[in-house]
Amino acid sequence: MHYIEYSQEARNDLHELAYAITHLYGMPMTAEKYIRELRAEIEKLKQYPERNAVRDSRFLLQFGTNVRRVNYKKMAIIYTIHNDFVYIHRIIAGALLL
Repeated sequence: MHYIEYSQEARNDLHELAYAITHLYGMPMTAEKYIRELRAEIEKLKQYPERNAVRDSRFLLQFGTNVRRVNYKKMAIIYTIHNDFVYIHRIIAGALLL
């Protein structure tokens, strides 16, 4: 079993996403549900986080050589594994990674 740790940038990403859905789109209930489900997807990484392949795209390499990505709907969760920790670097729109 691994532990999940969020970078400050990832925490900010979650906050900004919730803010946008709540205030820009006027959908606070949707924001709450979306963030809850996104966090649940991240929690799944506690079990076998290696299931996602190591990525080597130029953008992702800024987070390390063993960076991985898992998607939740249109969001990309970017993480690395360090011993018993899954370190969540960023949570960004997957379209930004193309």
